[in-house]
Amino acid sequence: MTSKTRTTTWPTLNYNDAHAAIRYLVDVLGFVEKAVYGEGDRVDHAELRWPTGGGVMLGSVREGSALGGLPPGVGSVYIVTDEPDAIHDRVVSVGGNVTQGLRDEDYGSRGFTCRDPEGVYWSFGTYAGTQ
Repeated sequence: MTSKTRTTTWPTLNYNDAHAAIRYLVDVLGFVEKAVYGEGDRVDHAELRWPTGGGVMLGSVREGSALGGLPPGVGSVYIVTDEPDAIHDRVVSVGGNVTQGLRDEDYGSRGFTCRDPEGVYWSFGTYAGTQ
């Protein structure tokens, strides 16, 4: 029997240049672009999926938005992955801002933390939480 789960928790982020953020999150960090709505330079809503489940939503800073009080470049997201070394290497290869290098934790996780070009913290690790 196969069971499907649906993503019910979505981190949401604001960016000054949401199109550039999408490119970084897809091309460097490894997200998959699923939807982008808006006109011109403005992104009203974007949905990016993580290949093994979950995702983030993001958009441009804009007046009248439900998230109007959320400054751009603010946030911290943890992503579970079996490949933290490969993601780390991609971030380094583009001159990304690694704030904590690859390391093995005493609780069995391996991972690292970086910041995207607008300042959001992204942590990648093998720790999937308690089961």
